[in-house]
Amino acid sequence: MASDIPTSDAELNEVLRALVAGAQGVLGSKFVAAYLQGSFAVGEWDRDSDVDFLIAMQRDVTEEELPALQALHARLYQLPSHWARHLEGSYMPVDILRRAGETRHPVLFLDNTSQMLARSVHDDTRVVRWVVREHGITLAGPAPDTMIDPVAADDLRREVRANMRDWAGEIWAQRYRIDNRWAWPFAVLSYCRMLHTLETGRIESKRAGARWARGALDPRWADLIRRAEGERPDPSTKVRQPADPRDLAETLEFIEYALGMAT
Repeated sequence: MASDIPTSDAELNEVLRALVAGAQGVLGSKFVAAYLQGSFAVGEWDRDSDVDFLIAMQRDVTEEELPALQALHARLYQLPSHWARHLEGSYMPVDILRRAGETRHPVLFLDNTSQMLARSVHDDTRVVRWVVREHGITLAGPAPDTMIDPVAADDLRREVRANMRDWAGEIWAQRYRIDNRWAWPFAVLSYCRMLHTLETGRIESKRAGARWARGALDPRWADLIRRAEGERPDPSTKVRQPADPRDLAETLEFIEYALGMAT
């Protein structure tokens, strides 16, 4: 059942209503459901959180329909709200959404701070399906557990292990750079969260992962994790500021340690 008051932030709720109404207007009978996921679903969101959404459709958007959907997101981006520029999510056909496969499908995706949809496999993951099914907030349409098959804990762990390895490879090759004050804390907290998932078979917030990691991992990482938590506010400024060399070096060591823990 849809929630009339999906979050405790009235301004955000207005943006979400505009998103859902706009998507329904463009997609018409194709529209099936809309869900709020990510940190708003698993808890402990704050003013710097992405607004992660997922919209389910009967069939994919055609090239003829795409301009109207692009125009919708251009209009949403101009709304007088901080949240309007931090929407992130996908438009996913129901046959793809139902279950995860070994092949990932590029679906229409809106990246955080963007106003233009592009094809991406970003959300075609077991992690996203688990979060939406288990904790997703229904904005319109049927409950998510009627739309998505259960995700087994071991399947979730297998995907997270692969994500840890693949992301580390991108970082080592400097195709994903963590040398600024936003990126290295994001990497530390994300690896804490992924290790927490390997331990529990569940997805929780980065903050929950950090709290667990400070108590469960080797104590030598506790200070790095605390510093990463302290760097979270004001990401738009910190992404333009270089990382302290000590923080960067310790982050690279922590990632290597996390990979060892994941084997």
